[in-house]
Amino acid sequence: MDLNYSADDRAFAADVRAWLEANLPKELQAKVLNHRRLAKDDLVRWHKAMAAKGWAAPNWPQEWGGTGWTPTQKHIFDEECARAGTPPILPFGVNMVAPVIMRFGNEAQKRHYLPRIYDCTDWWCQGYSEPGSGSDLASLKTRAERRGDKYIVNGQKTWTTLGQHADMIFCLVRTDPEVKKQEGISFLLIDMRTPGITVRPIVTMDEDVEVNEVFFDNVEVPLDNLVGEENKGWTYAKYLLGHERTGIAQVGRSKRELEFLKRVAAEQQVGGVSLMQDIRFASKVADLEIELMALEMTVLRVVSAQAQGKGPGPEASLLKVKGTEIQQRLTELMIEAIGPRALPFHVESFEEVPEGVEEGKDIDPLAAYYFNFRKTSIYGGSNEIQKNIMTQMILGL
Repeated sequence: MDLNYSADDRAFAADVRAWLEANLPKELQAKVLNHRRLAKDDLVRWHKAMAAKGWAAPNWPQEWGGTGWTPTQKHIFDEECARAGTPPILPFGVNMVAPVIMRFGNEAQKRHYLPRIYDCTDWWCQGYSEPGSGSDLASLKTRAERRGDKYIVNGQKTWTTLGQHADMIFCLVRTDPEVKKQEGISFLLIDMRTPGITVRPIVTMDEDVEVNEVFFDNVEVPLDNLVGEENKGWTYAKYLLGHERTGIAQVGRSKRELEFLKRVAAEQQVGGVSLMQDIRFASKVADLEIELMALEMTVLRVVSAQAQGKGPGPEASLLKVKGTEIQQRLTELMIEAIGPRALPFHVESFEEVPEGVEEGKDIDPLAAYYFNFRKTSIYGGSNEIQKNIMTQMILGL
């Protein structure tokens, strides 16, 4: 593909940048650029603003609110959003369950759920992983027994991101325990307000509650909430994971964070010399920048193939592995750059700067940012599993 931007592409980038400058609330931008935690209201507020503009789901078909942009324009849009420091559009609804509903759901499901996903009427979470069923997801044990016009669901999901805020959860459940494990799984859409659902928080190393355990105790789910065919959920799960892994690469955000790293390192003095003038540290940054440039070219090839009607294949695993490795390396170098400033761990600083404390001198939220990014090589399918997929499907070994 032609990687040079046309005049139209440059004009498009200028339009996106101008709109973001005029409409991105400064307080939300400051939270993102300074690595602070975003509240539910922050995320919903920005999602609704993007939906009102018509930009909440650029990858969707136009009939459901997609933009009709070219792959290059979508890439430019992602870059401009990352550069500006916009809050993320959470992927669970827009980029994960919505493509499954579009591809495998019935018309009633499309008409009901897709508009509510688009404008963030419903906040979605993912019910995949279970204790003992993470990388080996097909070994899941949560059961859904069909009784009349409903399923009765019992079991447990874990690592459910932001499940404490969710209105809906899309779940993989076992509907036939007698067949090969991949062949007895179904894909259900479950209202989180249904009696019998309990959400229990998991406090992570950065002292945040981002992930949860979700328990199902005789939860009644209408048959109408089954997506596609019973016992075909593994096919839909793999389709969804392809979309998730492609999005995990986060090239635009990593480019922004690379510039942040360079600024932080330039401000640090080692023996009277800027850290960025230290050849050992500068070589680490240069190596990382080269890796990021290579990843960006790979992403462009994948999105170009998608524009030709080809779904994300094993290349998505490559994007997931390299993208998360780069993200983790960035946070490692940030901690190395700020040195002793990483030691104080002021939880209140993740929300706002405490009174009487100087930001960037007395406190720094980068330690929590580093801790949070330890998980990226695990979610969406661990990197070790992704390497096995690439070995089998790309190398043919």
